[in-house]
Amino acid sequence: MPTPLLVQAMRLPFLTGSLTPVLVAAAWWWGQGSMPWHLLLLTLVGVGSLQSGANLINDFYDAVGSDPLNRHATIFSGGSRVIQDGRMSRRAVGVLAVTFFTIAGVCGGMVASLDRPWALAVGAAGLAGCWLYSAGPLALMSLGLGELCIFILFGPLLTWGVGYVLSGEFWAVAWWLGLPQAWQITAVLWINQFPDMAADAAAAKNNLVVRLGLARSRVVYAVIMLLPFPSLAWLVHGCGLTPWLYLALGAAVPAARAVSIAWKSYDDPPALVPGQAMTIVTHLSTGGLMVVGMLIEAWFS
Repeated sequence: MPTPLLVQAMRLPFLTGSLTPVLVAAAWWWGQGSMPWHLLLLTLVGVGSLQSGANLINDFYDAVGSDPLNRHATIFSGGSRVIQDGRMSRRAVGVLAVTFFTIAGVCGGMVASLDRPWALAVGAAGLAGCWLYSAGPLALMSLGLGELCIFILFGPLLTWGVGYVLSGEFWAVAWWLGLPQAWQITAVLWINQFPDMAADAAAAKNNLVVRLGLARSRVVYAVIMLLPFPSLAWLVHGCGLTPWLYLALGAAVPAARAVSIAWKSYDDPPALVPGQAMTIVTHLSTGGLMVVGMLIEAWFS
């Protein structure tokens, strides 16, 4: 399979959604104890494979749902389009999804064999969530539960699990460490559902944006984009983490830009694209600045 086609099918640039929280948790643990680099590498490969499988299985199910009806797909929403463009068959996408889920399972098994037995349970929870988000009989994305599922999977559950893999213990602080990223990855999903709303509604993919409508959904989006910043205060003052985390307040700049665009262009898919991009930039910059803050604390403490 040509590499560009694989990159498109996997929606590779979106892997920042899962890998950034892994690095946030790793930066936190660096300040607590020695870094088991082999476990971190296995975690990055496993988590990246799990999200790739989730992206692909989402395309697999949407290929007989909303994607054929979508007339407003953007570079950030509407799926990878490899099936709709005739570049890959639906079956091939399904096989590729199972392949990535298998790689994730192998990585989880290897981590579990290295004195981290609960890694399999956490990984299985992640796999179940990734699968059930798109797949029947639940198809959480169609029940108005997909947003909550993504919030947990790509936020607290992920950083909590990474904290366990790196330290051998479950830490409450590692759970809360995923809160800012959880809000922001939910915001990425939320704004990406705006251009898809008509197709989603026609396919009975009744996510929260479909249920609320675009005008009210833009209000919720603005709130979600603001919530990561009070979360930083909770991490510093409630969890005792370094005040250097306040560096991540710098991400309020792209966040404000994203909200401004979404507020004005919520019902205009082409004009909304810069807002989608700024939402992803906000997620990435928040995580990156959190990493920098925790590394500064580790170096100078």
